[in-house]
Amino acid sequence: MTARRKVAYAAAAGVAPLALTALAISPAAAHGSMTDPVSRVAACYAEGPESPDSAACKAAVAASGVQAFYDWNGVNIANAAGKSKEIIPDGKLCSAGNDKYKGLDLARGDWPSSKLSSGSHTFRYKGTAPHKGSFELYITKDGYDPSKPLKWSDLEATPFAKVTDPKMENGDYVFSGNIPQKSGRHLIYSIWQRSDSPEAFYTCSDVVFGADNGSAGSGSSPSEGSGGSDEQAPAAEASAPSDEQISDGQDQSTVEHNGHGDQDAQTGAEESAAPEANAPEAAGSADQPVTAGENLAETGGDSTTPYIAMGGAGVLAVGAALLFGTVRRRASTGRHSR
Repeated sequence: MTARRKVAYAAAAGVAPLALTALAISPAAAHGSMTDPVSRVAACYAEGPESPDSAACKAAVAASGVQAFYDWNGVNIANAAGKSKEIIPDGKLCSAGNDKYKGLDLARGDWPSSKLSSGSHTFRYKGTAPHKGSFELYITKDGYDPSKPLKWSDLEATPFAKVTDPKMENGDYVFSGNIPQKSGRHLIYSIWQRSDSPEAFYTCSDVVFGADNGSAGSGSSPSEGSGGSDEQAPAAEASAPSDEQISDGQDQSTVEHNGHGDQDAQTGAEESAAPEANAPEAAGSADQPVTAGENLAETGGDSTTPYIAMGGAGVLAVGAALLFGTVRRRASTGRHSR
């Protein structure tokens, strides 16, 4: 084999793996959870998946396992496409119908909760992989009973807050909404529907307006020293995970990287994905804070990413073919000229 042919084969062999690698590139997966008011899954993650403090989080970990709470930012349906109410069954709203997170659906009145007041409120949603999309927030109707499984009919028919492509501040989506007049224990349900993908994310945040009149729900723990009365202990106050906790738990997470896991046969909910090699997150992720006001709804992978990747692979493949063909022509010309 001539030296020129050796160079051509080497070039083609070197480019082919690059082309295959480019073809394998896929959009970054969006992930996140409500942190003000704190979602159930975020509150239990903040307590520590291995040894949570509250009775509710202990029960949730017992039902779902530890991994579900290391994967606190992955309660989603990959192909929701705006049809959340059609594909998530009653009683499974907090898990989005994903059996992996079934502990979040436990009907009890002692979930860690956030104190709220009616009127204007600034909401915060930790976006660990930001993308374009819209947020809808629903609140439970008057008479909500936390001791019963949450149904769609327990929520007000229309969202009290709705926003599209909110700005990010230090890794959080931040937006405002007017909370209706409520009293006692309630639940705020959020739907984050991406506009660059059919994927949607869900959270349940337990909140209390004034006195907590719902802590006597099923599964609550009796208060100590109550003399045997039926009075129940007040629920713990929910805390959002700190940036340090989020960073410390990344090695244990199976969803905080690119790609998706297997889909649930009935709902399309994302199952636990196999750990993947760390990849750079989109700008504005938890470990890449940005200045307040920067619009990171524009960042991250989108529907064009696979085509860009395939285009890049095509360019590489075409380049290899041209190089190989040029060398062959030159070699052939050299033989005929002898």
